[in-house]
Amino acid sequence: MKRALISDIHGNLEALQAVMADIDDIGVDDIYCLGDIIGYGPNPCECLDVVMRRCNRTILGNHDQAALFDPDGFNPMALRAIYWTRDQLDAGNGSQSQVNARWDFLGELPRFVNDEPYRFVHGSPRDPTNEYVFPEYVYDTRKMEILFGKIDQYCFMGHTHLPGVFTTSCEFISPEECDHTYSLGSTKLLVNVGSVGQPRDENPRACYVILDTDAKTVTYRRVGYDFNATAEKIYSHPDLDNALGDRLKRGH
Repeated sequence: MKRALISDIHGNLEALQAVMADIDDIGVDDIYCLGDIIGYGPNPCECLDVVMRRCNRTILGNHDQAALFDPDGFNPMALRAIYWTRDQLDAGNGSQSQVNARWDFLGELPRFVNDEPYRFVHGSPRDPTNEYVFPEYVYDTRKMEILFGKIDQYCFMGHTHLPGVFTTSCEFISPEECDHTYSLGSTKLLVNVGSVGQPRDENPRACYVILDTDAKTVTYRRVGYDFNATAEKIYSHPDLDNALGDRLKRGH
C-alpha cells in the first residue's frame, strides 16, 4: 500500500493543487492529512474543500484548532492571520451548507490516528496538536527518550515544517542526507513529513511523503508550484502580513 502523507497546507491552494496532481501521477491508495489545513494562507475555504474531498483521514492541527477556539501561544502575525481565516470561513465561499460543512469537518477532526505500527499526529507523540519537535532536539537526549517512549514503532508528524527522520540514536536525517528515501527498520522512528504550503527548510517547493507499507520505505517528494501567485494573494489582503508571502519565495 502506498499512502501519501501531507501536512501544513496553510491555505496555500496553488501548492496543494500541485501536490495533489503529483499524488495522482504516482498513484496511491490513501491520502492522510496531518493537520494545519488553514492559517497563514489566502485560500482557507478552497483548501478545506480539497482536503474534505480527497483525504481519507485528516488530523487536527494547531491552526485548525485555533480557528475553532481561542488561539493560544500565537505570535501577532499568526494571530491576525487566524482571525482573518475565521472571517473567511464564516463569510464562506459557496452555499451556507458548504460553510456549515467546513466548520463541522474542523470540529470533528481527531487529534491523532493509530494504524499500528504507524501513529499519525500533527505535533508530537506526547502532545499530538501543539508540541514542536525541532531537529536540534536530538541534542536533548532526555526529551527524545520521552518522545520515543510514547510510541510503539513509527510516528509521522508535521508542525515544524522541517522534513526529516529522527532516530533513537539521536540523529536527525534530512531528506537530502538519505537521498529522499528512508527504509523503515525494526527501530522506532519519528518522521516529519514537511510542509505542503509553507516549507521552512530553505527550499520553496512543496514537500510531502509517500509511505510504502509493503516496501517499508518513506520517500520525500518536492513539488514546484507558482509561489509568486500565492504571495500576490497574500499581499492583497491587509490582514495577512506581507512576510507570509515573502517567506514562500525563500522557503524559510
